[in-house]
Amino acid sequence: RYGICGAMETLLVDQRVAERFLPEMARRFQEKGVELRGCERTRAFIDAKPASEDDWHTEYLDAILSIRVVDDLDQAIEHINHYGSHHTDSIITEHQGQARQFMAEVDSASVMLNTPTCFADGFEYGLGAEIGISTDKLHARGPVGLEGLTCEKYVVIGDGQLRGQESC
Repeated sequence: RYGICGAMETLLVDQRVAERFLPEMARRFQEKGVELRGCERTRAFIDAKPASEDDWHTEYLDAILSIRVVDDLDQAIEHINHYGSHHTDSIITEHQGQARQFMAEVDSASVMLNTPTCFADGFEYGLGAEIGISTDKLHARGPVGLEGLTCEKYVVIGDGQLRGQESC
């Protein structure tokens, strides 16, 4: 589903698996009518349109996928933190150390392990109907339900009390 806010727009592939992984992945996406755009290293393995700088931070809401081959996890995290929406990012790996590094260092409202990004949804998180999503770091971050849109108001009624023994 590409018309949702949790859709995958960019796929980062470790260079160690690119030659084996990309041809089959590309075949499956192209069978579904997905337009593939790739970096130079990606296009060495599959038929794809050249990716532009703008592609790395574009939310397409269309059947388009940008693919970049990266040297390692550090380069992938750097790419995500620079170009990403800070909404949802996922890593597919069997290596728990890399998974922990990804979860700790990626600056997104939701980070996932071996899970599709479409699960970034208030209902899936048990928040009830989702009102919206926030990528800010203050107040609400991530899927926002009704409770996340409320704030508290403190009403204090005094009769001349002092804080400690000092006047304010």
